[in-house]
Parts: sequence; structure tokens; C-alpha cells
Amino acid sequence: MDTYKNPLEERYASGEMLFNFSNDKKFRTWRQLWIALAEIQKELGLEISDTQIADLKATAENIDYEKARAYEQEFRHDVMAHVHTYSDAAPSARAIIHLGATSAFVGDNTDLIQIRDGLLILRKKLVSIINSLAEFALKYKDLPTLGFTHFQPAQLTTVGKRATLWLQSLILDFEELEFFLETLRFRGVKGTTGTAASFLELFAGDYSKVKYLDRELSKRFGFENVFGVSGQTYDRKIDAKVLSLLSNIAQSAHKFSNDLRLLQNLKEIEEPFEKNQIGSSAMAYKRNPMRSERIGALAKFVISLQNSSAMVAATQWFERTLDDSANKRLTIPQAFLAVDAILLIWNNIMNGLIVYENRIRKHIDEELPFMATEYIIMEEVKAGGDRQEIHETIRKHSMEASRMVKMEGKENDLIERLMNDDSLKMDKSKISEVLEPKNFIGFAPVQTEEFIQNEVLPILEKYRNEITEAAELKV
Repeated sequence: MDTYKNPLEERYASGEMLFNFSNDKKFRTWRQLWIALAEIQKELGLEISDTQIADLKATAENIDYEKARAYEQEFRHDVMAHVHTYSDAAPSARAIIHLGATSAFVGDNTDLIQIRDGLLILRKKLVSIINSLAEFALKYKDLPTLGFTHFQPAQLTTVGKRATLWLQSLILDFEELEFFLETLRFRGVKGTTGTAASFLELFAGDYSKVKYLDRELSKRFGFENVFGVSGQTYDRKIDAKVLSLLSNIAQSAHKFSNDLRLLQNLKEIEEPFEKNQIGSSAMAYKRNPMRSERIGALAKFVISLQNSSAMVAATQWFERTLDDSANKRLTIPQAFLAVDAILLIWNNIMNGLIVYENRIRKHIDEELPFMATEYIIMEEVKAGGDRQEIHETIRKHSMEASRMVKMEGKENDLIERLMNDDSLKMDKSKISEVLEPKNFIGFAPVQTEEFIQNEVLPILEKYRNEITEAAELKV
């Protein structure tokens, strides 16, 4: 308890994402890269023995982290520290470990593997939330609710249709994630400045062997695409692009959390609140939306990281500089961990979202009389009335009813006023018919159904096996 701990690790992120960016995964991946490099080099005719390959494989999981730490203290170079540590574990292979490679061979390729695997973890969580939102939208597609523009009452929509707006944002993010994964390139084997000069020597000028090594190694680690050119490192635009993607997901989550917090204040929709949960240390009655607020807090953090990777990409010098390294160690893992936590919380919320239909109807009833005036004007005209005179009559009644609501705290009596106005010629019974909320929701139900059918279900059908149960929060 006497040293700082990252809250993303202690309080928020999942075990699978924490492992993805752990040192253990990183350094084990380094060793797998060295093994693959040696195997393919042997296949291409370099003098590497079966014994050397066998020793590398036999000791791949035996990483002496204390020794590696001591070597790094001595060399001030993390890759060489692990080269020497691996060499000590597999001395027969000392001469061929890291042969022809530069530090970016293990560092950058591992970064790309972690980015890809991290996105696959997030994809599962996104699919689960998309599924939950789709079910929620369909369940409440017909339930009228007040729409808001400028957070002022506007035409009605439905609870389900509003949920499609949250879904639409996520679908855009999901499409971006899919495209990123489909086009993500591996660094592969490029040499110190990207010219593969060291491999020119190793393969006696045979460029076809260098290209084979590059492609074959990339395929072994699950990458069909490989950078055709690079400097020493892969293009740092990759980091900027993935941070932009993570920021976009965070933005969508924040929009949802803001809407839910406003709805909770209106007492219309509420996030889960557990039996023994405490909302406030002072005010025992409170049911604070802590899950939504946590999403907002983490989302702001992720959004703020986007600029960091953009600045790194913009300020790289020629074939490479090292002012990216410390930044990458911080921004990429923490952005992934924070988005992972955001999606865990969002999924948890969707698993217990509460809709208060009577409260929603009460708010509709308070505002619907004003919204019905346009329909009443049209009915009056049909009954032979003068449109301008009718408009003025209804305007006066509306202003007085609004004054009574705001100044005296009374109920909205606009409809009663109109029913008692003898100057109106329409059949008064039609006014009650007009006041049915479903007359004011337009095509919201069918729009919801079409959106789910056309844009959401194809994703859910494609990734049905990735839908998971909502997880419990750490705290």
C-alpha cells in the first residue's frame, strides 16, 4: 500500500486485457519471434542446427526476469538484456539469436500483435453490448417517450428508437474496428533502417529469400498483410489510428452515459442499483449513477490520449527516433485498458437497465397538450374555421396554461381550456383521440425494426459466438 498502483489494473480492466499488455506476454512473444526467425532462416539455408532450434524452443517459457533486469541495468537496453538472458538459457543458440535483426524486430512486431489481440478482446465486448442494445431497442420500440432537442421537450420518439441512436454510434465504431483489423500490417523483417541490408549479407544478395522471410514470418503470427516499406519502425500512424479508434469508442460510450444520467435524473430510466449499494455517504436516499459516471470519467481519459499518439506520429525523424518509446508504453496499453473497462461497465449496465414506464407517460402527459395544438388547428380548419384566428385562440390558451404551470405550479390544463372554448367548431371528442401518444411517434417503431434488421443483425450473426455474459464490476 506504500507505492502507486495503476487504477486501471486494480479497479477497472479485465484480466484478459491486463495479460495482453503484460510483460510476460511481451517477452514470451519476443522469444516466439526469435524462434520463428531462426526456423525460417534455417529453411532458407543458413547454418542453423536442429539442436539450436530445439534448445530455443525448450527454454522459450523459462524466462529469468531477475537476470534480464540485471542485464538491462548494465546495458541500458531492454532487447539486448533479453537476448543475453535467452542466450544463457539456450547457450547452443547464442550465436544465432536475433540474427540480422534490430530491436524493432521484436519490439514493433510484438506491439502490433498486442494491438491486434487487444482489438479482438474489445470486439467481443462490443458485440455483446450491440446485442444487448438491440434487444432493448426492440423491446421498447413502441413505447412513446419525450424527445429532447437542446434538452427541451420536442416531438415524441420511442424508448427503443432512442436506443438505436446509441447503437448507430457503436456500429460506426465497429465498422472502423473491422476495417482496422482487416488492413493491419505486420512490420515483419526490415533491418535497421528498413533496407534489409543485414539480410543482404546473410542471404548473399538473394532478395527473394528476404521477401520470403518477411512474408512467412508475418503469416506465422496471423498477419496476411505486411508493410512493403518501413524505416526502422512501423509507421507510427498505426498508433495514432488505433488511438483514434479507441477514442471514438469512448466518445460513443460517453454519449450513452450522459443520456442515461439525464434520464436517471428525470426518473425515466435508471442504471442498476444493488441491494446494499450506497449512493452517498451523507444522503442515504440517493441513487447516484456511479456506473455511468465512471464510463464518463474513463472516456475523457481515453479521448485525451488521442492527441498524444498523433503528436508522436507527427514528430518522428527520418527512419526513427526514440522519443516515441516511453510515450507508447503509456498511451497504448492504458487506452486499451480504459476502453476495456468502459465496455465492461456498459455491458453491466445493459444487464440491469430499469425503465419506469409510468414516469415516462407522466412526462408525456405534461407536454403533449402543447404538441397536439398543430393537430387541433388542422381539425379546426377541416371543420370550417379560419386558420389564423384559430392559431391566435390556441396561442393565447397555450400561453396562459404555460404560465399556470411555471408560475403557480399547477397541472397543464390546456386541453380543458380548449374543450371549454365555444369558439372552436371541431368535434371536441376528437381532441381526446388526438392525445394518444402513439399518434406522435412517426415511424419510430418501423425505423427501429429496419435498422436492427439491416445494420445490426448482420454483425450479430457474423459474431454470434463472441457474445458473452455481462461481467461483474471489480468495485
